[in-house]
Amino acid sequence: MSGLNRTLSLKDAISVVAGSMIGSGIFIVSSHIAFDTNSAILLILIWMLAGFITMLGALSYGELSSTISSEGGQYVYLKNIFSEKLAFIYGWTLFLVIQTGTLAAVNIAFAKFMGLIFPTLSSSNVLFSIGQYSFSAQQLFAIITVLIITFINSRGIKAGVIVQNIFTITKVLSILAIIFCGIFFAPNLSVLAQNFSLENNQITFNFDTLRLVGMSIVGALFASITWNNVTFITSEIKNPKKNIKIALFVGTLLVISLYFLLNMIYLINLPLDLIKTSPENIVVAQLAQSIFGQKALYIIAIIIAISAFGCANGMILTGSRVYYKMAKDRIFFRSLAIIDRKTKVPQNSLWLQGFWICILILWGNYAQLLDYVIYSSILFYTITIFGIFKMRKLYPNVKDVYRVPNFVPITFCILASFILIILTIFKPQYTIPGLLITLLGIPIYHHWKK
Repeated sequence: MSGLNRTLSLKDAISVVAGSMIGSGIFIVSSHIAFDTNSAILLILIWMLAGFITMLGALSYGELSSTISSEGGQYVYLKNIFSEKLAFIYGWTLFLVIQTGTLAAVNIAFAKFMGLIFPTLSSSNVLFSIGQYSFSAQQLFAIITVLIITFINSRGIKAGVIVQNIFTITKVLSILAIIFCGIFFAPNLSVLAQNFSLENNQITFNFDTLRLVGMSIVGALFASITWNNVTFITSEIKNPKKNIKIALFVGTLLVISLYFLLNMIYLINLPLDLIKTSPENIVVAQLAQSIFGQKALYIIAIIIAISAFGCANGMILTGSRVYYKMAKDRIFFRSLAIIDRKTKVPQNSLWLQGFWICILILWGNYAQLLDYVIYSSILFYTITIFGIFKMRKLYPNVKDVYRVPNFVPITFCILASFILIILTIFKPQYTIPGLLITLLGIPIYHHWKK
């Protein structure tokens, strides 16, 4: 017995998928992509390609979860298909930067947008400084947020999921409201025609364009890169062999559809130059201001803050289960394997994760962390999905297995490998530090085994 309770329904699992995916990225990333590509056609094609890759990954994980329906998700897939060492390296990287680094950035984003409503929480409000280091009210609020979310989830899985459901529904409805307003209040067909005119989209299909797409798609992928988090809580979902694959499909399809529609709304209402030069890169704020004026900025700030908080809650809830599983396997701190008798959750794992997130918030270099997160995440996704072919040989007799066509994992691996190669060659600042952090797990694994 794992000690974890199977209490979550299919609806809860879908909420975890969608809620963990939708953060602040969708409201910001399009400005960077538009600036890099200088093309509305490439902007929308990049979001479509990112959605296609994400869906291929989610479908592939549907097969993985229906074959290996054990707690720990991606960590367990790597352990059972390849080796405990590779699984530890993934879990180590997840703890050090992938999950916690993303959470540090998401909580800072939450504090940042709350700071637009309450200026006291601004990063410019420095509470104290030592030499070149300064600690702001924004960082303090982000740390308090981490502690609050961790406390909520330490009270039991249902407490965390109730919060998750409320925030997921709220932000999905908020994005639908933005899409509705963009369609019915201020559509501008001349802007749409201008954005998609051939005159403003001088695209040459050569290697330089492919390189540009490979580099620019990183932001779009990051905006939905946490779709795998639901697999971490396999032991707490009812009928996981069936429900996880459905949750992955429905939740991912919902999010990538919203992302596509929101980007189309941007391009229907805003000239590309305005998207590129949106203040603080917040395209949705530029959109709301063009429709409703300056006062709409506060509503947008609330919507983005809600999105960031819901994303943080889902990731804090799920991530702790991986470190708990690693501790059960005796390759991480043993105390993390303890399940609280009353709440039936790994409280020690939750609080250690929260502590490390706070350290990363104090460190303050979130942009650099996200560089490492993106590369490492895509790398481990590719390895895991490539493992499907080996898994089919290792588990030939598992009943009721959902199998995807070979096209799905093969296409994912080809596209993801292309992105990894492009980043390795043209953006070594993404790859070298990320690889060093990942490879550092090898000697640490051997130390732990001793």
